[in-house]
Amino acid sequence: MSATPRRLLTAVAAASATVALASACGGGSGAPGSDASSPATFTNSYLSFRYPTTWSTYPFKWSGELHFHPMLYVSTQPVRNPCRTQSSTVVCGWPVDELDPGGILITLENRGAPGWSLGDAAGKAFRVGGRPARRNVDRPGSCGAIGGEETVDVDVASPQPGNWTELLACLRGPRLGSNEHRVDALLRSVRFR
Repeated sequence: MSATPRRLLTAVAAASATVALASACGGGSGAPGSDASSPATFTNSYLSFRYPTTWSTYPFKWSGELHFHPMLYVSTQPVRNPCRTQSSTVVCGWPVDELDPGGILITLENRGAPGWSLGDAAGKAFRVGGRPARRNVDRPGSCGAIGGEETVDVDVASPQPGNWTELLACLRGPRLGSNEHRVDALLRSVRFR
């Protein structure tokens, strides 16, 4: 008995959804770019979120400048301290020199500026961890400096006036769509304390 076009389309859609969900959650072990099935958790006094155990992290220890406090760098490739002393001055850049093909780099920071509000942020409104947020996508955006093809900038409002949490994700193809799903999965797991 042959399948009707509608049944075939439904079966293909269901299989595609299963694959998309598995890749967003790190399923498909053994496939290129796949992640371990059990996520790791980052937690500090401010927030927590889950990310694939195969990713590398660098918890930033420096207190930052006025209005800027980096928390964590997480990536599909090794990351390092982005700051170095140069002529008695601390100079900071990216925690990787170049994003690997199919790679992701995420920087997570707390920021503050007098008078800032979420309305100042570009992008589409949505929520992260129950808080109002904005998401802006540029190609290549600031991530072009390290070979990224897409920059996803997410600003999440804080209960404290003039403060917010910024998540910046650098993505490089191939598999940009799959990497966007991985970033979305991380964002869905964010819980503020």
